[in-house]
Amino acid sequence: MLFLQKNGAELCKLAPKVLSNSHLHMRTKLSVNINKVATIRNARGGNNPDIIKVAKDCELFGADGITVHPRPDERHIRRSDVPALLAVLRTEFNIEGYPSKEFMDLVLRVRPSQVTLVPDKPDQLTSNSGWDTVGQQEFLRDILNDLRAAGIRSSVFIDADPRMAEFAAKAGTDRVELYTGPYAHMYPKNPEAAIAPFLETAVCVRQLGIGLNAGHDLSLENLKYFTDVITWVDEVSIGHALICDALYMGLEATIAAYKNCLTK
Repeated sequence: MLFLQKNGAELCKLAPKVLSNSHLHMRTKLSVNINKVATIRNARGGNNPDIIKVAKDCELFGADGITVHPRPDERHIRRSDVPALLAVLRTEFNIEGYPSKEFMDLVLRVRPSQVTLVPDKPDQLTSNSGWDTVGQQEFLRDILNDLRAAGIRSSVFIDADPRMAEFAAKAGTDRVELYTGPYAHMYPKNPEAAIAPFLETAVCVRQLGIGLNAGHDLSLENLKYFTDVITWVDEVSIGHALICDALYMGLEATIAAYKNCLTK
């Protein structure tokens, strides 16, 4: 790989020189994950807050897409929410989940813009690790073939590892989504070291000719640096931090602030 054996500082200095083509400097889209809004709704029953209205307002306030993760226990987004959201959304609709039979039946029926495959166990608290795309190659290939046949763009959730990106591409994915939890954890201590493995993997992804998404623990603190260094990120999916910020800033101002981080 291009940047193997380089430390974080060297990677960040080399990136603009090696990746200077103008087409790499695109606007990264913001997909707002509304799972946390559904968690609040479910805590009391009823329909307050109304996630359909929240999703529409996110679009109105500038979101480029909406993300949901209908887990088997329906702890936040319910399966019944999915077609209701699809009926009103005017931007991209991204559905995350483990490709169980029930999940695949749902997404193949509603046909969202994108399906992001995550390797979560049914009782997992959050998506905090990527696929073993080497060991799960055959399984992923079959699922990705089904999504492609339905005209749905696919994304495979991976750790920052060029080999995982390579085998995701071999399985036939349209994009990968980098699990950015480790980046967010290390960023306050050493931004250059934090982003180094993500930059290396992102370069590999670009060379493979597939798209690049990113998500998990991205925030107003660390988002701008991530997309300033890796300028060819197609989309970031952000929920937890964004909803937390909205408690203090308001939803409209918060979405504007995140979009501002993505302005090149």
